Amino acid sequence: MKILALESSATVVSAALLADGRLYRRSQAAPDAASSVLLPWVAELAAEAGIELQSLDAIAAGVGPGAFTGLRLSVAVAQGLCVALGLPAVAVGSLDALAWAAGAERVYVCADARQGETYCAAYQSGPGGVQALIAPLVCPPELAPLPEGVGWTGVGSGFALAAARLPAALMACLAGVDAQAVPDAAAVAQLAALRLPAAAMDAAALAPLYVRDKVALTTAERLARGGRG
Repeated sequence: MKILALESSATVVSAALLADGRLYRRSQAAPDAASSVLLPWVAELAAEAGIELQSLDAIAAGVGPGAFTGLRLSVAVAQGLCVALGLPAVAVGSLDALAWAAGAERVYVCADARQGETYCAAYQSGPGGVQALIAPLVCPPELAPLPEGVGWTGVGSGFALAAARLPAALMACLAGVDAQAVPDAAAVAQLAALRLPAAAMDAAALAPLYVRDKVALTTAERLARGGRG
């Protein structure tokens, strides 16, 4: 199976090509440059793997939740490539990708959502991928939902940026934390491969996943939630 994946929902933009069990990837910690690197990376990865893009089975995108501009970019690039190449698309949640990359059986994801809030979700991971036990949501860190039991692996930038505001009861559920983890296209590609062919969709149906009803807050609302003016 050959899957191209794009991910630009957070502070690192990445692209990956999964070709017959081998992973080829590019990443850069400069999301503002995503528009200038994604397409060149696609060509580089295909050349490195020695394949033609037309031989791909699908193109996957990390659809969020995450930064609005980044999500729109990776989705738009994936859609354009799918249309040009006549390929199906696959949508993979960016928090799903974070959980899969953790390599643990039970993973609690807490990522910075800006505006003084965090994205939270909890997953059970196995050979077939990840299953959400707590579906992705956005909330103030103090209201982060608690998973059942202990021994969870925590991943995501929320554990660094909002550590002082997260419930003590949540931290007590965790066996370890990787606060530097960000969604990566390699995990997006792997999950897409596991979910195909059922997850294949028309490119027109590919869309960012938004879990926040209100995209912009006033200055007063940001300050009330612990954000910056």
